[in-house]
Amino acid sequence: MKSLPLVDLVIVIAYLVGMVAVGIYFSRKNTSADQFTKASGKIPGWAIGISIYATFLSSNTFLGVPGKAFGSNWNSLVFSLSMPLAAWVATKYFIPFYRNTGAVSAYTHLEHRFGSWARTYAVACFLLTQLARMGSIFFGIALSLQALTGYPMSTIMVVVGICIVLYTVMGGMEAVIWTEVVQGVIKTIGALVILYLVVTGMNGGMSRIIDIGQAENKFSLGSFAPDFTQSSFWVVLLYGFFMNLNNFGMDQNYVQRYHTTSSIKEAASSVWLCVYLYLPVSLIFFLLGSCLYAYYQTNPELLQIVKMQVANERLPGATADAVSQLAATLTPADYGDKVMPHFMVTKVPVGLLGLIIAAIMSAAMSTISSGMNASATVFSVDIYQKYIKSDLAPKESLRLLYIATTVFGLLGMVTGIAMIGVKSVLDVWWMLSGIFAGGMLGLFLLGIISRNTKNAEALTATLIGIVVIIWMTFSSSLPEEYAFLRNPLHQNMIMVVGTLTIFLTGLLLTRLKRQVPGQREVVMDNND
Repeated sequence: MKSLPLVDLVIVIAYLVGMVAVGIYFSRKNTSADQFTKASGKIPGWAIGISIYATFLSSNTFLGVPGKAFGSNWNSLVFSLSMPLAAWVATKYFIPFYRNTGAVSAYTHLEHRFGSWARTYAVACFLLTQLARMGSIFFGIALSLQALTGYPMSTIMVVVGICIVLYTVMGGMEAVIWTEVVQGVIKTIGALVILYLVVTGMNGGMSRIIDIGQAENKFSLGSFAPDFTQSSFWVVLLYGFFMNLNNFGMDQNYVQRYHTTSSIKEAASSVWLCVYLYLPVSLIFFLLGSCLYAYYQTNPELLQIVKMQVANERLPGATADAVSQLAATLTPADYGDKVMPHFMVTKVPVGLLGLIIAAIMSAAMSTISSGMNASATVFSVDIYQKYIKSDLAPKESLRLLYIATTVFGLLGMVTGIAMIGVKSVLDVWWMLSGIFAGGMLGLFLLGIISRNTKNAEALTATLIGIVVIIWMTFSSSLPEEYAFLRNPLHQNMIMVVGTLTIFLTGLLLTRLKRQVPGQREVVMDNND
């Protein structure tokens, strides 16, 4: 760790002040809840597309993806490859549905189909998913900035969190979107700069990097065997499709943006712009991880420093011999997330370092601000106005959004602090999001596709799905005598199996109900 040079510190402070200034500028327009949540539907599609791209390109991508590629291979890139199919489904079916209903909440439809329990369940899953996401992103940015500045991770989260809360609360959705446009550009440039510095600093350049990567199988997309017990190509592809379908199709972060455009066509084009941008840029981050791996393999003295830092963190106050022994046992997967911050500390020139830190901060701030705004909207519409007070005056509604946005920002910050000490931020986010999002997506698909499924079948299917998700998540902790009851599948399959369990069980119960003697015949449409 080291102190940040004054020039870089000034750049970082200027960036934070600039983001808050954006919030102050747009605060003049926030005179209604509609403006705060939907920007009155006047944002151009290209800006929405870049903002969605910036939300995808969080600090989990900026730091977690290179760390994952460093520690293993390009298996996680398959997640990005699944995006076009999920985007096609979302633009063809989900976006027209949301625009035609006009509801700002993604979950109002579930109450119309199955009752208030369905809406409440989906809202709870969404809010838990957002807390997990915001927490992992707070943790990711603190992990990086700790190495760059020497400040404690909790202090970094508090400072950055306060700035995010300020510009999000003051500026609303319009400030969120336009700051994300700027942040999307900054973080892309930051990634390219780091990649350039790694490649030019490598003896032998890109050809040497490719040789080392091929020798160590660093460019593999995973096993193509039909194996669902490990992170194979097919496991990540299925997980990616369902998770991206959840993102594009029913995540409030994205659904809310569809209402900020002027038409269905503009909303659909924003999704495709996100896909066109994210696919090549995510490849850059995986390439960056492989380049860092080759760089540190050819500079073992630097690699030893990183390993000793990780060992010191795991054994605070231990003897030098104990730390050295632990460092010798560490694998690339154990310290992958630490490598890029170390490279930035030691190899990035003064002045340029501040710009890259701003890029990392923007990667975190864009996603967290989106999560705060979306969570506040869902809380206001689906919880407060549903169960506490429905007839809010315009000023009351706006004040509620201000308070809820602040609270969710603080909760995300606390979640990030609680994550201090985890090994891989990307793995943690994938696991938690799969748990919370699986049931929500399954219920939503059941509501849209199966027109004849009623409340009883949907509730039964959801309860069965929840049991399956809980079993898949926690059965690995069962004692040895009950090992046969453990989930044999990879943890990323929780999202896939949970979604399919609710959806297929709901279809089966609907068909069985039709076949019960005495039941009135129902003509079913082709979608059931």
